Amino acid sequence: MTMRIWPGEPNPLGATWDGEGVNFAFFSEHAERVELCLFEAHPPHRELQRLPLRERTNHVWHAYLPDVRPGQLYGYRVHGPYAPSSGHRFNPKRLVIDPYAKAITGSLNWTRLSYGYDVRHSAQDLVASSEENGDDMPKCIVHDSAFTWGDDHSPRVPWSKTLIYECHVKGMTALHPDIPEQLRGTYLGLATQPVLDHLTSLGVTAVELLPVQHPAHDQRLLDLGLSNYWGYNTLGFFAPDPRFATEAHGQQVTEFKTMVKAFHRAGIEVLLDVVYNHTGEGNELGPTLCFRGADNASYYHLPSHDRRGTVDYTGCGNSLNLTHPRVLQLVLDSLRYWATEMRVDGFRFDLAPTLARSPHEFDAASQFFLTIQQDPILSRLKLIAEPWDIGPGGYRLGGFPPGWAEWNGRYRDNVRRFWRADDGQVAELASRLSGSSDLFCGSGRGPLASVNFVTCHDGYTLHDLVTYERKNNQANGEDNRDGANDSFSRNWGVEGETGSPQVVRLRERMKRNFLTTLAFSQGVPMLSQGDEVGRTQRGNNNAYCQDSPLSYMKWELEPGEQELLEFTREVLRISRTYPVLRRRHFFQGKAVTPGGQKDVSWIRADGGEMQVEDWTNPRTRSLGMLIRGEMPDELDERGNPLTGPGLLLILNASNRAKSFVIPEVEDKGHWRELVNTSAGSRHVLKGGNLSVAPHSVVLLCHERNPTHEPAKPHH
Repeated sequence: MTMRIWPGEPNPLGATWDGEGVNFAFFSEHAERVELCLFEAHPPHRELQRLPLRERTNHVWHAYLPDVRPGQLYGYRVHGPYAPSSGHRFNPKRLVIDPYAKAITGSLNWTRLSYGYDVRHSAQDLVASSEENGDDMPKCIVHDSAFTWGDDHSPRVPWSKTLIYECHVKGMTALHPDIPEQLRGTYLGLATQPVLDHLTSLGVTAVELLPVQHPAHDQRLLDLGLSNYWGYNTLGFFAPDPRFATEAHGQQVTEFKTMVKAFHRAGIEVLLDVVYNHTGEGNELGPTLCFRGADNASYYHLPSHDRRGTVDYTGCGNSLNLTHPRVLQLVLDSLRYWATEMRVDGFRFDLAPTLARSPHEFDAASQFFLTIQQDPILSRLKLIAEPWDIGPGGYRLGGFPPGWAEWNGRYRDNVRRFWRADDGQVAELASRLSGSSDLFCGSGRGPLASVNFVTCHDGYTLHDLVTYERKNNQANGEDNRDGANDSFSRNWGVEGETGSPQVVRLRERMKRNFLTTLAFSQGVPMLSQGDEVGRTQRGNNNAYCQDSPLSYMKWELEPGEQELLEFTREVLRISRTYPVLRRRHFFQGKAVTPGGQKDVSWIRADGGEMQVEDWTNPRTRSLGMLIRGEMPDELDERGNPLTGPGLLLILNASNRAKSFVIPEVEDKGHWRELVNTSAGSRHVLKGGNLSVAPHSVVLLCHERNPTHEPAKPHH
C-alpha cells in the first residue's frame, strides 16, 4: 500500500501512538540520511516498506505515519560515514533497533551479519560489510500504552521501614509447585499469591529485580549453550525483557504492569536493577545492533587520540557517554518512563560511577546527579547506587550525593571477615553495626544511606558462604577463571557438602549469625533470593550465565531449611518491632539526656566499655552493643520522640564461650532473651552474667519492672 508520510514532530523520541497514527522520532547527530523500515507482523517478518525520514530538527529525524497502528514492527537504517578512526560506524546495510523502542520482539541470530564490518577482511573493523541483515535482527514494536491501573498507587514505604529482597523474575518462580506451569518464570508468576505470601511473611517491603530491560545475549555464551541469565547486557532501555512474558509480540509490557499492580496491592514496592553504564554492543569489535549504528560517536565514550576504540570503565567493552546531552536525555527519559508509565518505585544503578564521569573522573556534581535532584518525579524515588566501577578512582562508596543510598560493600566484607574470625575486624564492625557514619556522615546523609547486605546475586549464596572456600565455576565455560577468588568465606572444616553433623550444625549457626547481624544493623537491610531457605549454587560464585535449577529458588524444603526460614522471619519481625534498630540519625555516642545513659555503648565481656587497647587488639573477637531505648532525636509521624526498651546485642566470633557481665542501666528491670543463635529456647536472665556460646549472637531486651502506684481516691 502507499504509505502517507507527514512531517511529524521531533518530540517525544521513539514511536508514539496517539490514537490516530504514529509519530517516529530518531536522534542521530552525525547521520546523513535515516530510513524507517516497516515489517510484517507475522513470521518471517518480511520488510514491507522503507521510508525516508526527510524532516530533521535539532539532530532528530522525524515523520508522522497516519496509516500505522500499534503492533507494527519497525527498525531503522542509518546512512553516514563509515570512518572508525573518526568514531563513525554508520552502515545502512545493518538494521538498527530504536534506542527508544518500548517493546522488542525476536531473537538476535548471531552471524557475521551481526557486525557492521566485514569479519572476513584482514583489516577487521576498518572495512564496512556490504551484506544486508534485516532478517537476522530483532524488531521494534509500536506499542499502545493503554492499561487499566484502577486505584493503583505506590506504597511509598519510608526508608526506615524498608526491607529489600533482591531476586530474579524467572529464578524466583521457575520451580514453584503452586504456580501454574505456564506462569512459572514470568512477570505474572512473580505476582501470584504464593510468592506474595512468602515475601509478606518475611516483612519484605520492596523487591529489587535483577535487570528486566531488554538484553543482548552474548554470542560466546550462546555457543556454549548458556545465556546472559542475569541480564546485565542491556540493548533496550525502555523495553521489558520478553523472556519473562507468557506471550510474545508486545505482551511483556502489559504483563509487567500487571505484576507491578499486584505488588503494590500487597504493599510491596518494585525496584529495578538498571544498567545504563554500558550496552550489549561490546567494544569496537562488537556487533552493530542499536547505538553503534545510530551514532557511535555520540552514544559512547571514545578515546580522544584514536576514536576507533572505546573507553571501558565497566569491564564490558564500552561505556555510555552521559556527557552528551542527548545520551543523558535517553537515560533520564528511560527512568521517567519506568517511573510513570510502568509505575516502578525506584532503581538500583549498576556500576553507577560510570554515569557520573565528566568525562573521565567521577563527579558528585555531574549533570546526571543534578538533573535527577531537580526532577520532580525521579527525586522522589528510591535511588540506590552500586558505588564502584573499574575506571580510575572507581571505588566511590560514600561519595554519592544526598538523596542516594548505596550498596555497602564494606559492610558485606567486614561482616564476613568478622564471622570467619579474621584478625582486627571488631573496630570496623562497630561502625558497620551502627550505620557506617564514617562513610555517609560527610555527605550529610544518615544510616539509611547504607544498604546492608551479606550476599547478593553476585557471589556466593549464604549457604555456599559457609560451605565453600574455593569457587566452582567450571560450568561457566571459563576454566574457573571467572568470579571472585576470595569471597571471605569459610567451610568450617570440610570443603563442600558433608554428612558430618558437627560441621552441619556449625554451618547452620553461622547462617543464623549472618542473618541476625544483618537484621539488627543500622541501615537498610537487603536479603538475597533464597538465603532465607539456604539456597545453594554448589559453590558457583558467578552464576550470571546459569539459566537452570542451579540459579532457581528452591520451594520444597527439607526440615532444616524450613527451620532457617522460620528463624529468618523471626529476626526480621524483631527488627521491625523495635524502632531503635531503624534509626534515621547516627548515634552520637554520648548521653541523650543530662547525666543519662549514652545512646550507644560498646561493651566488653566484663561489662565495662571498650577501651583503645580493646579496639586495637587484633585478637578481639567479641563485642557488645548496648542501645538506649529512648530516642529524643528520633520522631514519629506526629513529631513525638520515639521510645522503647533498651537492647543489648552481643556477638561472639571466637571459638570459646564468653561469660558476659550484663551492664547496669538506669531503669530497674530485667533482661529477656529475644534471639540466641546457639539455642532454640529463650529465657529471662536471673543473674548479672550471661554465657555466650562460641560463634553465636544474642539479642537481649530490657524490660522495666512494673510500677505499682497507689489508687487515686474517687471524688
